[in-house]
Amino acid sequence: MSKLKIAIACQGGGSQTAFTAGALKTLCEARIGQEFDVVGISGTSGGAVCATLLWYSYMKGDPVVWDRMMKFWKENTAQGPVEHAINHFIVESMRLVNGGMLPTFQMSPSSPMMKASMEMMTIGQRKGFSDFRGLLESHIDFAEIASWGPRPQRPVLILGAANVTSGALAKFVSSREPIRVEHVLASCAVPSIFPAVQIGKDAYWDGLFSDNPPVEELIRPRSVGPENVPDEIWLIKINPTGREHVPVKPGEIIDRRNQLEGNISLFQQLGHLELINDMIVADAFRPEFLAQFDIKAPVRIPKSFHTDQDRPYHIPCIEMPVELQTLLDYEGKIDRGSHNINRLIAEGEKAATVFLRDRAAAVASSSVAFDATAGQVAN
Repeated sequence: MSKLKIAIACQGGGSQTAFTAGALKTLCEARIGQEFDVVGISGTSGGAVCATLLWYSYMKGDPVVWDRMMKFWKENTAQGPVEHAINHFIVESMRLVNGGMLPTFQMSPSSPMMKASMEMMTIGQRKGFSDFRGLLESHIDFAEIASWGPRPQRPVLILGAANVTSGALAKFVSSREPIRVEHVLASCAVPSIFPAVQIGKDAYWDGLFSDNPPVEELIRPRSVGPENVPDEIWLIKINPTGREHVPVKPGEIIDRRNQLEGNISLFQQLGHLELINDMIVADAFRPEFLAQFDIKAPVRIPKSFHTDQDRPYHIPCIEMPVELQTLLDYEGKIDRGSHNINRLIAEGEKAATVFLRDRAAAVASSSVAFDATAGQVAN
């Protein structure tokens, strides 16, 4: 019996995607590869970092596929009193500025003054703390990836970014071109913190403005290959959908705006997939047309966050618990303090455990319902 094909989509959220790392670690520890066939992984920003590290481990055949990712997060976390002091200063200064309690003036991340300030602040510190590009390259051999070349593979990696010059939504797909460190950096390039990443003649910003994370591309045969179209898409979601109170303070407004921006593209993609699935259920496509794409049934996508409709092809996603979301703010997305990172990883592990438990229960329940229906038909 063939395994169920799944794709995992990782939403961006800066340091808060340590939650994603914890969730992915638990999924791997549960040996999902024995029950499922992981055919695709996508990510944006911090989600792109987690997705790339996990994908690279899969491609390398690492005996413990989550180990490389967790070592990255350990090295990326502030260590020792000096690094924690620097991290605290940066995070709290931003909180004061965004809260309207500290005046500031805007500087381009490309300006000599900004670059000099960052270099002075991190001089003498570990590469893992002060050199993001170097940190990525120490855990992923991009020269080795280049030697592989673009090829059909499993899983396929898809990273989201935004082309600043053309305005196009950009996707870097491992089956089309070798993944480069610039692709990951482009997906993470928050405009207020990092300069645009130049790749060829184009420049790129954070994937928050394009696909957060890429979902539709995971089911496109021309991107992943007909044999890699998933039966289910599992989403690891960072940005909360709702909010109990209307934001009033400047910091709250900035935080909520970032959350809404981070969810817009996701909801649009889910809406498109819902429409396609509804059309499949309604027999709107000829069987021979669907057969070209190896589609036999609707793709199970994360449960909709923008409608109250209940579709049979929905499954839950791995999402931060509301209690944790209320404790986090916009500034927390740059907080690399060990308390923050370790807490997020632990919460991600718990959420993934609940996800696997609930999914197993839902599958068992649907199987019982199907058997009962089949018995009624037989009678």
